[in-house]
Amino acid sequence: MALLSALDRQHTIAPPGYSRWLIPPAALAVHLCIGQAYATSVYKTSLISHFGASQTAIGVIFSIAIVMLGLSAAIGGTWVERNGPRKAMFVSACFWATGFLVGALGIATTQLWLVYLGYGVIGGIGLGIGYISPVSTLIKWFPDRPGLATGMAIMGFGGGALVASPLSRQLLSFYDPNYDPGNAASVASGGALVSLFLTLGIGYFLIMMFGVFNVRVPREGWKPEGWDPSTVAAKPLVTTASVSAANAIKTPTFWLLWIVLFCNVTAGIGILEQASPMIQDFFRENGTSTVAVAAAGGFVGLLSLFNMGGRFLWSSTSDIIGRKPIYMLYLGLGMVLYATLAAFGNLHTALFVLLAGVILSFYGGGFATIPAYLRDIFGTFQVGAIHGRLLTAWSAAGVAGPLIINGFLDAQGKPGTLTADAYRPALFTMVGVLAVGFIANLLVRPVSEKYHEPSRPADPVLAGAGTEGGKDV
Repeated sequence: MALLSALDRQHTIAPPGYSRWLIPPAALAVHLCIGQAYATSVYKTSLISHFGASQTAIGVIFSIAIVMLGLSAAIGGTWVERNGPRKAMFVSACFWATGFLVGALGIATTQLWLVYLGYGVIGGIGLGIGYISPVSTLIKWFPDRPGLATGMAIMGFGGGALVASPLSRQLLSFYDPNYDPGNAASVASGGALVSLFLTLGIGYFLIMMFGVFNVRVPREGWKPEGWDPSTVAAKPLVTTASVSAANAIKTPTFWLLWIVLFCNVTAGIGILEQASPMIQDFFRENGTSTVAVAAAGGFVGLLSLFNMGGRFLWSSTSDIIGRKPIYMLYLGLGMVLYATLAAFGNLHTALFVLLAGVILSFYGGGFATIPAYLRDIFGTFQVGAIHGRLLTAWSAAGVAGPLIINGFLDAQGKPGTLTADAYRPALFTMVGVLAVGFIANLLVRPVSEKYHEPSRPADPVLAGAGTEGGKDV
């Protein structure tokens, strides 16, 4: 019971002199672990062979996890705000680890539905709770640089696959000597897959516990030493008021931001999901691609770096130029990049890689900047819960993006025979999707006072309340 009580919010208040720079590593410990979701393709072929299932049937595992991420974040957001980051991160670790363990049982018994239940449903709940749990805490610790703070943590989610992909390959080769980690077509045994899932489940749980026991919330009235709250409060679209999650979803602004995130993610995930075959198809001559399979795999890894780097770079930049202008960049320049990719992307591989990389950096940046955008518009009161509800846009985009791309490609021909011409209708459609998001972002306005919390004072940090400075070391 003493251990469980240590998870309560009142036991996580930081003592005087506590360094706020200890919070991002705690958040990273969670996000790097749950970012493994982007590395499921590593063992997809092995799962297909083990279950004798289709690519679609195995791909559903990832889809379920992303849908559950959005739903659990939306439904559990208020609970996360009420109970604090430590308890939320602990719950996330339990669900995430249990998802792997149940998935391992499904593989061992050749019951695919157990993998759906484990990694998809149970693990997906861990994804959602873990994704939002550090957000409001980071924003409270970094009111002067919220974009930087959330960028550091959410960068971990984008970079989780960079760790998980090679790690999973090496573990599979350790558990199955016949598995070749350097061969994308190599298939691991069912026993190796079971051992992999057990290892990841236990290992990720232990790493996430580092975050659980190191996360803290600032005491009432804390603010960074030497920081003037009026410099933030005076900026356009930055409020000192409080808006609850229940009221936020009643505002037009929330739904405009939902459209913004949906459009940005739909465009990015369309490339991310099709990256490897896409670069091969763009440079196909006489039925044969000039891009080798290994090079296509390297391209996917490079996109992960752009995705991860964009989360930190662009969200940090938003602290300087503002959230609304940065989304005008994501969506406006994104339209130009998509149109250029469709029209000229097949002229040179370097041009193709550069265009796709910047598009993916905007995709990652959109994820990392949206929590700070929400904080600006709705205040810090229940920003984690509001963020959770907004992530349903991610779930919807995770379905819409691949559907748009694959729908056009299915009409153009069979995989392995497509060329750049086959992609142009889908890419120009994405230009239209980004245009919708661009217009929605232009329409974003401050929230009407009728949605503010009358029983709560203005944000104590941004309003300048609390004269006790905090250490910033």
